[in-house]
Amino acid sequence: MAESVENNDSTVARRQLGRHLRKLREDAGMTREQSAPELEISVSTLIRIETGKTGLKTSDVDTMCRLYKQPEMADALKAYARAAKTKSWYRQYKDVIPEWFDVYIGLEQIAAKFRWHEGILVPGILQTKDYAATVIRAHNPDVSDDEIDRRVQLRLQRQAVLTRPVSPPEWHIVLNEAVLRRQIGGPLVMHEQLDRLLEVTALPNVTLGIIPLDADVDYGVLSGPFLILDFPTNGNGQSTEPTTVYVEGFIGALYTDDEEEVNRYRTAFTGISSAALSPGDSKASIAKVAKEMKRK
Repeated sequence: MAESVENNDSTVARRQLGRHLRKLREDAGMTREQSAPELEISVSTLIRIETGKTGLKTSDVDTMCRLYKQPEMADALKAYARAAKTKSWYRQYKDVIPEWFDVYIGLEQIAAKFRWHEGILVPGILQTKDYAATVIRAHNPDVSDDEIDRRVQLRLQRQAVLTRPVSPPEWHIVLNEAVLRRQIGGPLVMHEQLDRLLEVTALPNVTLGIIPLDADVDYGVLSGPFLILDFPTNGNGQSTEPTTVYVEGFIGALYTDDEEEVNRYRTAFTGISSAALSPGDSKASIAKVAKEMKRK
């Protein structure tokens, strides 16, 4: 096995375990529909296991390895099951983290490179406290103030990954100009938010591009928001996780590491990037809109 479970985030351990178990099943020539009844679980539960959305007991790993006629793999795979039980810092917020987003936070902690396109809102990783609170409250109108505060604090704590002292990830973020002009929370909140974006442009590991409103339509511009995550390589020069595309929706999220689908998003991001202003002109564009907000 190429991956190591040493110092691994629990989310990553679950995904690695799921990939190995899926391969064992496929090598055994069994479909999910055949395997699930033998394991006394539903097909949907097996999908969740194989995609790393749920963990396993070590005894369950034994059972699956026996079913797939590879019991000798059990000890190695049980190491992943144990690593998946490790508590990460964000587990303290588990009561306010949707299950589908829990996976993303785990991946965010260990990714080496992010390519992010947003056409509606400032990405959460760049949001100020007041901007975040406005967005979170609008999306969750029926929750308490305490829960809103906890969701905001989670979002702000995630931002530490931007400037972590050891191997900070590379960020290439492209925003449509409409994101700058949409008055989330009013002019004062927006002015503070735009100042935050200007601060971020000074970070050596961040490239921020703005697509002007009068830009021509290019391939990828109509794709909607998405994020491509690349991961560090291990001692063998292999990626510790496959490149993954994350697309967030109103009631859930899509994750895909299918090579063909990922390549389509890579091509889309190339088109999007080509439509954006240079980093210097993008900074000037943000500053211009910030000045407009200040006058309102």
